[in-house]
Amino acid sequence: MKAQVSIIMGSTSDWPVMEKAAKALNDFKIPFEINALSAHRTPAEVEKFAKEAKDKGIKVIIAAAGMAAHLPGVIAANTPVPVIGVPIKASLDGLDALLAIVQMPPGIPVATVGINGAQNAAILAAQIVASGDNEMMDQVVEFKANLKDKIVKANKDLAEHKFEFRVG
Repeated sequence: MKAQVSIIMGSTSDWPVMEKAAKALNDFKIPFEINALSAHRTPAEVEKFAKEAKDKGIKVIIAAAGMAAHLPGVIAANTPVPVIGVPIKASLDGLDALLAIVQMPPGIPVATVGINGAQNAAILAAQIVASGDNEMMDQVVEFKANLKDKIVKANKDLAEHKFEFRVG
């Protein structure tokens, strides 16, 4: 089994957030790898990883970083593989990381999810992988249908709460 998605985080302190991406990829049965690489402390290793990702069979990279959140952009600058950035709430409520990741220069796109949005990053990665895989696409379609079913059930459950002045 070869990894199709790579989860990269600036340090292991990001793991509590990024574990959600790993769990979602695991649920989709997408082979993945996990590594800690820092754009500032291990720049040569980040560049090497990014340049080799495509040849290793990686189809999507999920890169997370907080504070000076350069990791997703540095990776994107060195690979043709799609990169999804996950801003980590480390300081300034994560707004610094969000802005650092989303404000990329022309030619170096990084898809960006919400602050601490690792699960959404994994779902987006599954959708990207599914664009060339009909079985995976069926899983994504089923996942989305289940989201709808959860809301329909939630509304039924809410209807059970009776109040004297509730309308509807």
